[in-house]
Amino acid sequence: MTVTLADVAARARVSPATVSRVLNGNYPVAASTRERVLRAVDELDYVLNGPASALAAATSDLVGILVNDIADPFFGIMAGAAQSAIGDTGTGRAGGEKLAVVCNTGGSPERELTYLTLLQRQRAAAVVVTGGALDDPAHIAALTAKLAKLADAGTRVVLCGRPPMPGDAVTATLAFDNRGGGRLLTEHLLALGHRRIGYVAGPAERSTTRDRLEGHREALAAAGASGGGPDAPGDGAADRLTVHGPYTRAAGYEATRELLARDPSLTAVVAANDTVALGACAAVREAGLRIPQDVSVAGFDDLPFSVDAVPALTTVRLPLHEAGVRAGRLAMGTDTPPPGGVETIAGELTVRASTAPPRA
Repeated sequence: MTVTLADVAARARVSPATVSRVLNGNYPVAASTRERVLRAVDELDYVLNGPASALAAATSDLVGILVNDIADPFFGIMAGAAQSAIGDTGTGRAGGEKLAVVCNTGGSPERELTYLTLLQRQRAAAVVVTGGALDDPAHIAALTAKLAKLADAGTRVVLCGRPPMPGDAVTATLAFDNRGGGRLLTEHLLALGHRRIGYVAGPAERSTTRDRLEGHREALAAAGASGGGPDAPGDGAADRLTVHGPYTRAAGYEATRELLARDPSLTAVVAANDTVALGACAAVREAGLRIPQDVSVAGFDDLPFSVDAVPALTTVRLPLHEAGVRAGRLAMGTDTPPPGGVETIAGELTVRASTAPPRA
């Protein structure tokens, strides 16, 4: 049975005119009311302009690119590259150009689902979802269902820098090998002779955080180390020398101060990303220690400022621009999806001046 505008209005407990205003965006509506209407639209699978069957394969010229934080270069580089690749698919005026819109979720799972709902209602030609996933079964289930609805309506779905999703709704997944990169960094420090290694992790609920931390601990375990030195074996030492926080400079600064307070004899700090590493460097210097003579510091991602830091930052390079371009082309159908739909992209250890053998 076809779902009508009146059905949506009844579910949301508003008038049909309010539903129309929300969907058309032509009149101001309170945020709480708007969210309620969009939730009803999603629950009833309401499709604008007639029965769903008439629009099942129809798409617009809109492409959505979802990012956690557009101010973070990690996301900005990928989104910019994807947007450029999407724009390059046109062949002149009215020749196939797409309008690529960057949707900034702020890391909110609710906002992520809301943007996907809006893109579904606009019958987006494609959606590119970037960055790590939230390790929450309820959100993963809701996201899987939402992506399936998009795919059923003819929308290409591409994940970039994100782990694979269950189901067959995703056209292609470009997954970074964060675990392998985390292992490379710690193996580098262990090879230099470090045994007292602190770790500044990202938010505990994010897949990127989990994978990079697991790689770090795999390297420690393989070397028979714990991160806490020879007199502090076992997982407890690794936990004691791990501090979680947001992917920000301020979080890196506060976490490193905490690590140095827990173990003043630390000789190295691994940061969850390069931005966090900048804060770690500031905390090390504030403690009167030199980098790398007293404490080595390493980051992750190889963001543009990493080479200009003083000293230049040892890190793991992820090909963010290249991945964004490939994601944009996959979204437009101009690149062939990888076998099995998933392509794992390795990081490259980039050794610079911020790491050195520990002090004698």
